[in-house]
Amino acid sequence: MADTASPPPPAALGSAGVAPVDGLALLQAARDSGMAALAVENLARLGGGASKDMWRFDLVLERGERRALVLRRQPPGRPRSTQGLPSVAAEAALVRLADAAGVPVPQVAFELPESSPAGDGYAMEQVAGETVGSRVLRLPELAAARAGLARTCGEVLARLHGVKGHEALGLRSQGPVEALDALEARHRQTGQDRPVFEYALRWLRSAMPNEATRVLLHGDFRTGNLVVGPKGLVAVLDWELAHVGPPEYDLAWLCVPSWRFQRPDLPVGGFGAREDLLAGYEAAGGTPVDPGALHWWEVFQTMNWGVMCAGAAKAFMDGARSVEGAVIARRASETEFDLMRMLAADHPAWETVHAG
Repeated sequence: MADTASPPPPAALGSAGVAPVDGLALLQAARDSGMAALAVENLARLGGGASKDMWRFDLVLERGERRALVLRRQPPGRPRSTQGLPSVAAEAALVRLADAAGVPVPQVAFELPESSPAGDGYAMEQVAGETVGSRVLRLPELAAARAGLARTCGEVLARLHGVKGHEALGLRSQGPVEALDALEARHRQTGQDRPVFEYALRWLRSAMPNEATRVLLHGDFRTGNLVVGPKGLVAVLDWELAHVGPPEYDLAWLCVPSWRFQRPDLPVGGFGAREDLLAGYEAAGGTPVDPGALHWWEVFQTMNWGVMCAGAAKAFMDGARSVEGAVIARRASETEFDLMRMLAADHPAWETVHAG
């Protein structure tokens, strides 16, 4: 049968200036991987994806079989994160390692070869579930999943942190000293004067925990990158920030206040307690976590998110204008409030706030 592929989606399906995917190149990459592929159909860009493009499509196989897949790729011309992996295709190797360790992930179908006209990326199975944090916390059909989600997240992180064989991937490795140095450097690059950030940096320098071990980290394990269904956690997405470091890095990132979506009483993603997260982590083989170290990393990660937001503000003012960028930029001030609540929790001013 002759090569066939659906035409690229119209520009309305993506944001302005997004380069379409070459459907024929996508089809050829599937064939080169050993798949008996006949056509690519229903190619369309998905929403979201602040740093990567996501495109859904159907891969038509011999005997009329169809596989619903999602392409994750680095958009042409978009600067790559300095914190991320060297290529999107490199993520595929990590996803396969995680899959072998029992971490729920979408199955990788095939990778795009280097210099492919379709871009730099890989195709994975579509998975059904919810990722939007506010909906995960609100939908009644996810009530049973929410009840055990914090413990499940702990179990999944323990499996990930026990993964071996990632050494050959050349991932960056950071302990608290290197991570804090990098965080401060990124803060300085924003060019913004934020006294709360300065106070947080001094506190982080003075209270730095001892480092016990470094493990494979997801790097962005939070609501939004977790697919949740009625039966629980379906898949972990977006591995571009994976690196090697202390296990508390991942555990603390899930507890950042910004992910709680109006549920400050449930510090783990707005759906659970730290005790359940840590119980699941230790039950699945994770090293016992020191509460003081976890608190340090929670402060670090809260400022980390604040600096990301401030960076989005700088990019917006420098000309990279988007609604998403503007929305993220304003949240830097939210993290300043969160940091003060974390670092001055007993200050009498909070009683005045409550009384009002």
